[in-house]
Amino acid sequence: MNWKHLGGFALAASFSFGAYAADGLKASISIDKRALGPQDDVVVHVTLTNTSAVPQYVLKWHTPFGDIEESLFDVTRDGAKVPYEGMHVKRAAPTPADYYVIQPGKSHKVTVELSQMYNMSISGDYSIRYSTKSAKLFSNVDPAGKAIDKKQADTLQSDALNVSIEGTLPRGSVAKAAAAPVAAAAGLAFSKCTTSQQSTITSAISTAQSMANNSNTYLGGNNAGPRYTKWFGAYDAGRYATVKAHFAAIKSAFDTKPITVDCGCKKTYYAYVYPTQPYTIYVCKAFWSAPMSGTDSKGGTLVHEMSHFNVVAGTDDHAYGQSAAASLAISNPAQAVDNADSHEYFGENTPALQ
Repeated sequence: MNWKHLGGFALAASFSFGAYAADGLKASISIDKRALGPQDDVVVHVTLTNTSAVPQYVLKWHTPFGDIEESLFDVTRDGAKVPYEGMHVKRAAPTPADYYVIQPGKSHKVTVELSQMYNMSISGDYSIRYSTKSAKLFSNVDPAGKAIDKKQADTLQSDALNVSIEGTLPRGSVAKAAAAPVAAAAGLAFSKCTTSQQSTITSAISTAQSMANNSNTYLGGNNAGPRYTKWFGAYDAGRYATVKAHFAAIKSAFDTKPITVDCGCKKTYYAYVYPTQPYTIYVCKAFWSAPMSGTDSKGGTLVHEMSHFNVVAGTDDHAYGQSAAASLAISNPAQAVDNADSHEYFGENTPALQ
Protein backbone atom coordinates (compact mmCIF):
# COMPACT_ATOMS: atom_id res chain seq x y z
CA MET A 1 0.00 0.00 0.00
CA ASN A 2 2.77 2.39 -0.83
CA TRP A 3 1.69 5.84 -1.94
CA LYS A 4 3.02 9.39 -1.95
CA HIS A 5 1.89 12.79 -3.06
CA LEU A 6 3.58 14.20 -6.12
CA GLY A 7 2.47 17.78 -5.73
CA GLY A 8 -1.07 18.80 -5.00
CA PHE A 9 -1.93 20.33 -8.34
CA ALA A 10 0.22 18.44 -10.82
CA LEU A 11 -1.18 17.25 -14.13
CA ALA A 12 -1.12 13.62 -15.23
CA ALA A 13 2.23 12.27 -16.42
CA SER A 14 3.06 10.56 -19.69
CA PHE A 15 0.61 8.06 -21.17
CA SER A 16 -2.26 9.85 -19.45
CA PHE A 17 -5.75 8.76 -20.43
CA GLY A 18 -9.03 10.61 -20.60
CA ALA A 19 -11.34 10.73 -17.66
CA TYR A 20 -14.92 10.53 -16.53
CA ALA A 21 -16.30 13.55 -14.68
CA ALA A 22 -18.81 13.21 -11.87
CA ASP A 23 -20.31 16.30 -10.26
CA GLY A 24 -17.45 18.39 -11.66
CA LEU A 25 -14.73 16.07 -10.35
CA LYS A 26 -12.64 14.47 -13.09
CA ALA A 27 -10.49 11.36 -12.58
CA SER A 28 -7.54 10.47 -14.78
CA ILE A 29 -4.88 7.77 -14.60
CA SER A 30 -1.41 7.58 -16.13
CA ILE A 31 1.68 5.38 -16.17
CA ASP A 32 5.28 6.18 -17.05
CA LYS A 33 5.98 3.08 -19.17
CA ARG A 34 3.67 0.99 -21.35
CA ALA A 35 5.83 -2.15 -21.07
CA LEU A 36 7.08 -3.51 -17.74
CA GLY A 37 9.49 -6.31 -16.87
CA PRO A 38 9.59 -8.84 -14.00
CA GLN A 39 11.48 -6.46 -11.70
CA ASP A 40 9.31 -3.40 -12.34
CA ASP A 41 6.74 -2.19 -9.83
CA VAL A 42 3.34 -1.45 -11.35
CA VAL A 43 3.09 2.23 -10.47
CA VAL A 44 0.25 4.44 -11.68
CA HIS A 45 -0.55 8.10 -11.09
CA VAL A 46 -4.13 9.08 -10.26
CA THR A 47 -5.27 12.69 -10.56
CA LEU A 48 -8.58 14.14 -9.39
CA THR A 49 -9.39 17.57 -10.83
CA ASN A 50 -12.21 19.89 -9.85
CA THR A 51 -13.53 21.25 -13.15
CA SER A 52 -16.44 23.08 -11.51
CA ALA A 53 -16.80 26.51 -9.93
CA VAL A 54 -17.55 25.16 -6.43
CA PRO A 55 -15.62 22.98 -3.96
CA GLN A 56 -16.04 19.22 -4.40
CA TYR A 57 -16.26 16.96 -1.33
CA VAL A 58 -15.29 13.34 -2.07
CA LEU A 59 -15.22 10.51 0.47
CA LYS A 60 -11.62 9.95 1.59
CA TRP A 61 -12.02 6.17 1.73
CA HIS A 62 -12.76 6.10 -1.99
CA THR A 63 -9.71 8.12 -3.00
CA PRO A 64 -6.09 6.91 -3.17
CA PHE A 65 -4.89 9.85 -1.03
CA GLY A 66 -4.15 7.70 2.02
CA ASP A 67 -3.85 4.02 2.88
CA ILE A 68 -5.94 2.13 0.34
CA GLU A 69 -8.47 0.06 2.24
CA GLU A 70 -11.03 -0.67 -0.47
CA SER A 71 -10.90 -1.76 -4.09
CA LEU A 72 -10.39 1.44 -6.09
CA PHE A 73 -9.28 -0.04 -9.41
CA ASP A 74 -10.66 -2.32 -12.10
CA VAL A 75 -7.81 -4.50 -13.35
CA THR A 76 -7.99 -7.12 -16.09
CA ARG A 77 -5.32 -9.40 -17.56
CA ASP A 78 -5.94 -10.56 -21.15
CA GLY A 79 -9.57 -9.60 -20.65
CA ALA A 80 -10.08 -11.55 -17.38
CA LYS A 81 -10.70 -9.74 -14.10
CA VAL A 82 -7.79 -9.67 -11.65
CA PRO A 83 -9.22 -10.00 -8.11
CA TYR A 84 -8.56 -7.32 -5.52
CA GLU A 85 -6.34 -8.68 -2.73
CA GLY A 86 -6.18 -5.62 -0.46
CA MET A 87 -8.23 -4.70 2.59
CA HIS A 88 -12.01 -4.46 2.94
CA VAL A 89 -12.89 -2.35 6.00
CA LYS A 90 -16.10 -2.03 8.00
CA ARG A 91 -16.66 1.57 9.07
CA ALA A 92 -19.40 3.65 10.58
CA ALA A 93 -21.47 5.86 8.27
CA PRO A 94 -19.38 8.80 6.99
CA THR A 95 -19.51 12.24 8.61
CA PRO A 96 -18.58 15.57 6.97
CA ALA A 97 -15.06 15.17 8.40
CA ASP A 98 -14.58 12.04 6.29
CA TYR A 99 -14.63 13.99 3.01
CA TYR A 100 -11.66 15.40 1.15
CA VAL A 101 -12.18 18.85 -0.38
CA ILE A 102 -10.80 19.84 -3.78
CA GLN A 103 -11.18 23.52 -4.53
CA PRO A 104 -12.40 24.87 -7.90
CA GLY A 105 -9.83 24.49 -10.64
CA LYS A 106 -7.43 22.52 -8.45
CA SER A 107 -6.03 19.03 -8.90
CA HIS A 108 -4.64 16.48 -6.52
CA LYS A 109 -2.31 13.74 -7.71
CA VAL A 110 -0.97 10.62 -6.02
CA THR A 111 1.20 7.67 -7.01
CA VAL A 112 -0.02 4.14 -6.23
CA GLU A 113 1.91 0.87 -6.43
CA LEU A 114 -0.73 -1.64 -7.49
CA SER A 115 0.96 -5.02 -7.33
CA GLN A 116 0.47 -5.21 -3.54
CA MET A 117 -3.31 -5.19 -4.11
CA TYR A 118 -3.65 -7.01 -7.45
CA ASN A 119 -1.64 -10.03 -8.58
CA MET A 120 0.36 -8.83 -11.57
CA SER A 121 3.02 -11.55 -11.46
CA ILE A 122 1.53 -13.30 -14.51
CA SER A 123 2.63 -12.09 -17.94
CA GLY A 124 -0.09 -10.53 -20.04
CA ASP A 125 -1.77 -7.44 -21.41
CA TYR A 126 -3.30 -5.52 -18.53
CA SER A 127 -6.03 -2.90 -18.46
CA ILE A 128 -6.16 -0.63 -15.41
CA ARG A 129 -8.88 1.85 -14.52
CA TYR A 130 -9.43 3.92 -11.37
CA SER A 131 -13.06 3.18 -10.54
CA THR A 132 -14.97 3.59 -7.31
CA LYS A 133 -18.63 3.52 -6.31
CA SER A 134 -20.34 4.54 -3.11
CA ALA A 135 -23.82 5.68 -2.17
CA LYS A 136 -22.13 8.51 -0.24
CA LEU A 137 -19.22 9.16 -2.60
CA PHE A 138 -19.93 12.90 -2.59
CA SER A 139 -21.06 14.78 0.50
CA ASN A 140 -24.52 16.33 0.82
CA VAL A 141 -23.14 18.82 3.34
CA ASP A 142 -19.94 20.80 3.61
CA PRO A 143 -17.64 20.48 6.67
CA ALA A 144 -19.54 23.31 8.39
CA GLY A 145 -22.79 21.32 8.07
CA LYS A 146 -24.32 23.47 5.32
CA ALA A 147 -26.46 21.48 2.86
CA ILE A 148 -25.20 21.12 -0.70
CA ASP A 149 -28.21 21.47 -2.97
CA LYS A 150 -27.52 19.09 -5.84
CA LYS A 151 -27.96 15.47 -6.83
CA GLN A 152 -24.88 13.48 -5.91
CA ALA A 153 -23.22 10.94 -8.19
CA ASP A 154 -22.22 7.54 -6.84
CA THR A 155 -19.46 6.68 -9.33
CA LEU A 156 -16.07 8.16 -10.15
CA GLN A 157 -13.81 6.57 -12.71
CA SER A 158 -11.06 7.23 -15.20
CA ASP A 159 -10.68 5.81 -18.65
CA ALA A 160 -8.65 2.61 -18.80
CA LEU A 161 -4.95 2.48 -19.61
CA ASN A 162 -3.24 -0.53 -21.15
CA VAL A 163 0.16 -1.89 -20.17
CA SER A 164 2.07 -5.00 -21.20
CA ILE A 165 3.68 -6.82 -18.28
CA GLU A 166 6.32 -9.52 -18.52
CA GLY A 167 5.83 -11.10 -15.13
CA THR A 168 7.62 -13.80 -13.17
CA LEU A 169 5.01 -16.35 -14.32
CA PRO A 170 4.20 -17.20 -17.95
CA ARG A 171 1.04 -16.04 -19.68
CA GLY A 172 -1.91 -18.29 -18.84
CA SER A 173 -0.68 -19.25 -15.36
CA VAL A 174 -3.28 -19.55 -12.61
CA ALA A 175 -2.81 -17.47 -9.47
CA LYS A 176 -2.57 -19.63 -6.37
CA ALA A 177 -5.20 -19.14 -3.67
CA ALA A 178 -4.02 -18.33 -0.16
CA ALA A 179 -4.00 -21.26 2.22
CA ALA A 180 -6.59 -21.28 5.00
CA PRO A 181 -5.14 -20.73 8.48
CA VAL A 182 -4.54 -23.62 10.85
CA ALA A 183 -7.20 -23.29 13.54
CA ALA A 184 -7.54 -24.40 17.13
CA ALA A 185 -10.23 -26.80 18.31
CA ALA A 186 -13.82 -25.93 17.31
CA GLY A 187 -12.52 -24.02 14.31
CA LEU A 188 -11.60 -20.83 16.16
CA ALA A 189 -8.07 -19.51 16.65
CA PHE A 190 -6.79 -16.23 18.06
CA SER A 191 -3.89 -13.91 17.29
CA LYS A 192 -2.72 -11.04 19.54
CA CYS A 193 -5.82 -11.42 21.75
CA THR A 194 -5.94 -11.29 25.54
CA THR A 195 -7.82 -13.92 27.49
CA SER A 196 -10.68 -11.46 27.99
CA GLN A 197 -10.75 -10.62 24.28
CA GLN A 198 -10.82 -14.30 23.39
CA SER A 199 -13.89 -14.77 25.60
CA THR A 200 -15.62 -11.80 23.94
CA ILE A 201 -14.82 -13.06 20.46
CA THR A 202 -16.09 -16.53 21.26
CA SER A 203 -19.43 -14.99 22.25
CA ALA A 204 -19.41 -12.79 19.13
CA ILE A 205 -18.79 -15.80 16.88
CA SER A 206 -21.75 -17.56 18.52
CA THR A 207 -23.91 -14.48 17.91
CA ALA A 208 -22.79 -14.30 14.29
CA GLN A 209 -23.64 -17.99 13.86
CA SER A 210 -27.14 -17.35 15.21
CA MET A 211 -27.59 -14.44 12.80
CA ALA A 212 -26.38 -16.54 9.87
CA ASN A 213 -28.59 -19.49 10.84
CA ASN A 214 -31.65 -17.28 11.22
CA SER A 215 -30.98 -15.55 7.90
CA ASN A 216 -30.45 -18.86 6.15
CA THR A 217 -33.74 -20.21 7.54
CA TYR A 218 -35.62 -17.08 6.43
CA LEU A 219 -34.25 -17.25 2.91
CA GLY A 220 -34.68 -21.00 2.73
CA GLY A 221 -38.40 -20.45 3.23
CA ASN A 222 -38.46 -18.22 0.12
CA ASN A 223 -39.64 -15.28 2.19
CA ALA A 224 -39.45 -11.88 0.55
CA GLY A 225 -41.16 -9.78 3.17
CA PRO A 226 -40.15 -6.38 4.59
CA ARG A 227 -36.97 -7.81 6.11
CA TYR A 228 -35.69 -8.80 2.68
CA THR A 229 -36.91 -5.75 0.74
CA LYS A 230 -35.64 -3.32 3.39
CA TRP A 231 -32.03 -4.35 2.76
CA PHE A 232 -32.02 -5.89 -0.72
CA GLY A 233 -34.80 -4.09 -2.56
CA ALA A 234 -37.73 -5.26 -4.64
CA TYR A 235 -37.97 -8.99 -5.21
CA ASP A 236 -36.13 -10.33 -8.22
CA ALA A 237 -35.62 -14.08 -8.59
CA GLY A 238 -31.98 -13.77 -9.62
CA ARG A 239 -31.02 -11.35 -6.87
CA TYR A 240 -32.92 -13.38 -4.28
CA ALA A 241 -31.05 -16.52 -5.32
CA THR A 242 -27.77 -14.66 -4.95
CA VAL A 243 -28.57 -13.48 -1.42
CA LYS A 244 -29.77 -16.97 -0.50
CA ALA A 245 -26.50 -18.47 -1.75
CA HIS A 246 -24.51 -15.83 0.13
CA PHE A 247 -26.08 -16.63 3.48
CA ALA A 248 -25.80 -20.37 2.91
CA ALA A 249 -22.07 -19.82 2.37
CA ILE A 250 -21.78 -17.48 5.38
CA LYS A 251 -23.52 -20.05 7.60
CA SER A 252 -21.29 -22.83 6.31
CA ALA A 253 -18.16 -20.76 6.92
CA PHE A 254 -19.07 -20.02 10.55
CA ASP A 255 -20.09 -23.63 11.16
CA THR A 256 -17.31 -25.53 9.42
CA LYS A 257 -14.30 -23.37 8.52
CA PRO A 258 -11.11 -22.62 10.48
CA ILE A 259 -11.61 -19.01 11.60
CA THR A 260 -8.83 -16.87 13.05
CA VAL A 261 -9.58 -13.55 14.76
CA ASP A 262 -6.68 -11.10 15.11
CA CYS A 263 -6.93 -8.42 17.82
CA GLY A 264 -3.84 -6.41 16.90
CA CYS A 265 -5.58 -3.63 14.91
CA LYS A 266 -5.44 -0.16 16.53
CA LYS A 267 -7.44 1.68 13.84
CA THR A 268 -10.70 3.40 14.82
CA TYR A 269 -12.94 1.40 12.50
CA TYR A 270 -14.66 -1.91 13.30
CA ALA A 271 -12.73 -4.57 11.42
CA TYR A 272 -11.17 -5.59 8.13
CA VAL A 273 -10.26 -8.63 6.07
CA TYR A 274 -8.27 -9.48 2.98
CA PRO A 275 -10.83 -11.07 0.62
CA THR A 276 -8.37 -13.61 -0.79
CA GLN A 277 -7.18 -14.71 2.67
CA PRO A 278 -9.98 -16.69 4.34
CA TYR A 279 -10.85 -16.95 7.16
CA THR A 280 -8.82 -14.38 9.13
CA ILE A 281 -10.75 -11.41 10.53
CA TYR A 282 -8.93 -8.41 12.03
CA VAL A 283 -11.01 -6.61 14.69
CA CYS A 284 -10.31 -2.97 15.54
CA LYS A 285 -11.26 -0.35 18.15
CA ALA A 286 -14.93 0.19 17.25
CA PHE A 287 -15.53 -3.56 17.49
CA TRP A 288 -14.82 -3.63 21.22
CA SER A 289 -17.31 -0.86 22.08
CA ALA A 290 -20.08 -2.30 19.86
CA PRO A 291 -23.01 -4.23 21.42
CA MET A 292 -22.93 -8.00 21.10
CA SER A 293 -26.07 -8.01 18.94
CA GLY A 294 -28.30 -5.41 17.28
CA THR A 295 -27.30 -2.65 14.90
CA ASP A 296 -23.57 -2.41 14.11
CA SER A 297 -22.88 -5.14 16.65
CA LYS A 298 -19.97 -7.46 17.26
CA GLY A 299 -21.89 -10.39 15.80
CA GLY A 300 -23.05 -8.34 12.83
CA THR A 301 -19.52 -7.10 12.19
CA LEU A 302 -18.34 -10.69 11.89
CA VAL A 303 -21.17 -11.45 9.43
CA HIS A 304 -20.13 -8.35 7.44
CA GLU A 305 -16.50 -9.43 7.31
CA MET A 306 -17.24 -13.08 6.53
CA SER A 307 -19.28 -11.96 3.51
CA HIS A 308 -16.21 -10.23 2.05
CA PHE A 309 -14.17 -13.38 1.46
CA ASN A 310 -14.19 -14.31 -2.20
CA VAL A 311 -14.76 -17.98 -1.36
CA VAL A 312 -17.84 -17.01 0.70
CA ALA A 313 -19.85 -14.17 -0.91
CA GLY A 314 -17.23 -11.77 -2.29
CA THR A 315 -19.17 -8.67 -1.24
CA ASP A 316 -17.95 -5.11 -1.62
CA ASP A 317 -18.56 -1.90 0.37
CA HIS A 318 -20.94 0.34 -1.57
CA ALA A 319 -22.69 1.94 1.44
CA TYR A 320 -22.01 2.23 5.16
CA GLY A 321 -24.68 2.63 7.83
CA GLN A 322 -28.35 1.67 8.00
CA SER A 323 -29.67 4.80 6.30
CA ALA A 324 -27.34 4.50 3.31
CA ALA A 325 -27.91 0.74 3.03
CA ALA A 326 -31.68 1.15 3.08
CA SER A 327 -31.46 3.86 0.41
CA LEU A 328 -29.21 1.64 -1.70
CA ALA A 329 -31.83 -1.12 -1.64
CA ILE A 330 -34.27 1.30 -3.28
CA SER A 331 -31.94 3.06 -5.71
CA ASN A 332 -29.68 0.19 -6.73
CA PRO A 333 -30.75 -3.27 -5.51
CA ALA A 334 -28.03 -4.92 -7.60
CA GLN A 335 -25.43 -3.09 -5.52
CA ALA A 336 -27.32 -3.86 -2.32
CA VAL A 337 -26.98 -7.57 -3.07
CA ASP A 338 -23.21 -6.97 -3.30
CA ASN A 339 -22.99 -4.72 -0.22
CA ALA A 340 -21.52 -6.13 3.01
CA ASP A 341 -23.41 -3.78 5.35
CA SER A 342 -26.70 -4.84 3.71
CA HIS A 343 -25.89 -8.44 4.65
CA GLU A 344 -25.00 -7.38 8.17
CA TYR A 345 -28.21 -5.43 8.71
CA PHE A 346 -30.30 -8.25 7.25
CA GLY A 347 -28.60 -10.62 9.70
CA GLU A 348 -28.93 -8.29 12.70
CA ASN A 349 -32.58 -7.56 11.81
CA THR A 350 -32.83 -4.57 14.16
CA PRO A 351 -35.53 -3.34 14.41
CA ALA A 352 -37.04 -6.75 13.72
CA LEU A 353 -38.91 -7.17 10.44
CA GLN A 354 -40.75 -10.19 9.03
